[in-house]
Amino acid sequence: MNADRRRFLKSSIGLPLLGAAGAAAPGSTDAAEARPNLIREENARPGATDWQLTRVRLDERAGFRASDIEGYCSRQSVSAGETLEIFVSAKVPGEFTLEIFRTGYYGGKGARLMKTIGPLPVKPQPTPEPTRGDRHLHECLWEPSVKLDIPEDWPSGVYLGRLGTPDQTGHGYWQSYVVFIVKDDRPADICLQCSDNTWQAYNNWPSKYSVYTHPKGNQGPWADVSFDRPYGKYAQIYENPMSIGSGEWLCFEFPFAYWLEEQGYDVTYCSNADMIDPQYARPGRFKAFISNGHDEYWDIRQYENAVKLRDSGTSLLFFSGNSVCWVTPMTPSTDGRPNRIMFRGGPYGGDYKYATARERDEGPFPHRGPDEGYLMGSRNVDPVNGGGDWVCEKPEHWIFEGTGMKKGDAIPGLIGWEYHGDPPSDITGLEVVGAGTALQGGVNPQQWTATIYPGPKGNFVFNASTIFWCQGLSSPPGHMLPWSHWSRPHGPDERVQRITRNLLDRAVKS
Repeated sequence: MNADRRRFLKSSIGLPLLGAAGAAAPGSTDAAEARPNLIREENARPGATDWQLTRVRLDERAGFRASDIEGYCSRQSVSAGETLEIFVSAKVPGEFTLEIFRTGYYGGKGARLMKTIGPLPVKPQPTPEPTRGDRHLHECLWEPSVKLDIPEDWPSGVYLGRLGTPDQTGHGYWQSYVVFIVKDDRPADICLQCSDNTWQAYNNWPSKYSVYTHPKGNQGPWADVSFDRPYGKYAQIYENPMSIGSGEWLCFEFPFAYWLEEQGYDVTYCSNADMIDPQYARPGRFKAFISNGHDEYWDIRQYENAVKLRDSGTSLLFFSGNSVCWVTPMTPSTDGRPNRIMFRGGPYGGDYKYATARERDEGPFPHRGPDEGYLMGSRNVDPVNGGGDWVCEKPEHWIFEGTGMKKGDAIPGLIGWEYHGDPPSDITGLEVVGAGTALQGGVNPQQWTATIYPGPKGNFVFNASTIFWCQGLSSPPGHMLPWSHWSRPHGPDERVQRITRNLLDRAVKS
């Protein structure tokens, strides 16, 4: 019996200070009261007609940086009553405005305007030189432009700050985003985790500096990356101007949140780093935990807390692909703020063949995580990328109730651009509910599997086996469908919506 199987069996048992006066003291560990109607009440408020980016300009046509106006936040997530610093730089000294929006459904508009700040002064701030020797760390040490107290009535969600310059020359204004998460401490039916470690791993700001661009190789443990820098334009499979400053939220994750809030689910939001905290991820707090989109980089403490959630009765739903692939140690920034620097520490996979191959080909690595298949029900295979249709394998299973799907029925293009496969055969009760072939580069076949297995307390773990799952749920304003490996999803599909509803409703009621 391998070690991961044993673990599985065992565990299965001076600046503008803006905000509301009288805010509660930050850092309280007292659990908040449940507010099951909070999201419904929030989405009854009027949405914003104008929240998207209109005018964005890259410094170079094939580049990633948009230095006309850019910024970043001092923390990935913040609670009501805490202070967030926002750092802004502009190519030309002058003024800027900051409009803060909460993303959601809002009658189909997609966001609500929460606050407008400015105009405030802005100036060019320095592009950092690489530090930490050959670790190539690019950490901005900019002066803060805004200090924002988060008001008590701002609900949990993913917030976009739209930065804008005035039209000073008659040749137009320029815009970009900053992104942050407002978290809370209340019990909720669903926790939707943002995959922001992965956003940062692929962030090429200012000029091709990510964990994938080190001279020693693109898959090794060589590079450190910092959250203290703007998000450049999304760097992978397609061109999306709305990604400038917003990471991968609008590309591969927001359609899930938009749909959840449209349906009125009781949902709260967190960052990858929040799941490190055992108080945040305490057993019994959530009925369902969702991994969404491209969720590749997990700190080992995050993994351990997810295991505890599963073992205490929370259903885990991996509506994601290439998830839990790399052990990602998170360390403080230069000035001591926690969880602001990360690197690729080593593969998950235990002693299974894919992890040992990564160690052989890309190592040596300082860390090795357990076999992720015993958490997710399926593994990161090699190759792990490609495109294909999501194919029904077991139509009699309850997840397909009301879909009308038959064995072999396909949802076009929903597999991509990364997925999971090769499920552990010794997980008791594991079922393969979807399976098929993805084509890497349109020609190289690889098998993927979607799985479900029972947890110890009437809960379950589901693995959809695709980054693209949420593309079948909704198409919010401004959304761009991705395409990769000569394959693309088609957008909202009633079958994807019904499968998701079946899973969530069962999880919430269990």
